Amino acid sequence: MRRLMPARGFTLLEVLIAVLIFTLGLLGVAGLMVLSVRTNHSAYLRTQASFLAQSMADRMRSNVGWANDYNGTYDSSTTGAGTCSGGVCTPAALVTRDTQLWSQQLVDQLPGGTATITCNGTYGEGALPRGSGTEPFDGICSMVIQWTEADLQRTATAAPPATQTFAWVFQP
Repeated sequence: MRRLMPARGFTLLEVLIAVLIFTLGLLGVAGLMVLSVRTNHSAYLRTQASFLAQSMADRMRSNVGWANDYNGTYDSSTTGAGTCSGGVCTPAALVTRDTQLWSQQLVDQLPGGTATITCNGTYGEGALPRGSGTEPFDGICSMVIQWTEADLQRTATAAPPATQTFAWVFQP
C-alpha cells in the first residue's frame, strides 16, 4: 500500500487568493473615501452659499428703506474696504459698505463666486422720509449665487468645473 503525499503549496495559493480579495476590497473602500471627500466639499460649498445669502438678506432687512439700492452684480470687482467716514454710516453709505464687505466674503468663501440681487418693490406710505431705514417694503428680492466646483464625475480628460447655482426669493 502506497502512502499518498499531502499536497504542498496549496496553502500558499489560498493565502495569495485571500490577499487579492482583500486588496480589491481595500481599493473599493479607497474609492468610497475619495467620493466621500468630494461630496463633503460640495456640501460645504452649498452651506457657505446658504450662509452668504442669509447674511445679505439680514443686511438688507436692517436697511430696508434702501432695499432697491442693493440691486446689482457682485463679484471680485465690487469688493472693497467697507468703511464709513468717521465710523458712522448713513443708510446710503451702509449700502456701499454692505455690498463691498459681502462681495469680499463671496469671493473668499466660494471659488469663482458671483451673485446677482434684484429687488422690485416700492416703499411704504411715505410717513417716514426715505432713508430712515424703517419703511415697509412691499416687493420681493431674488438672489442668485453662482460658483464653480468640480463635479463628482471626474474622468481622465480634464473637464471644466461645473457651475453651481443657489437661488433664493425673499422679502427683506
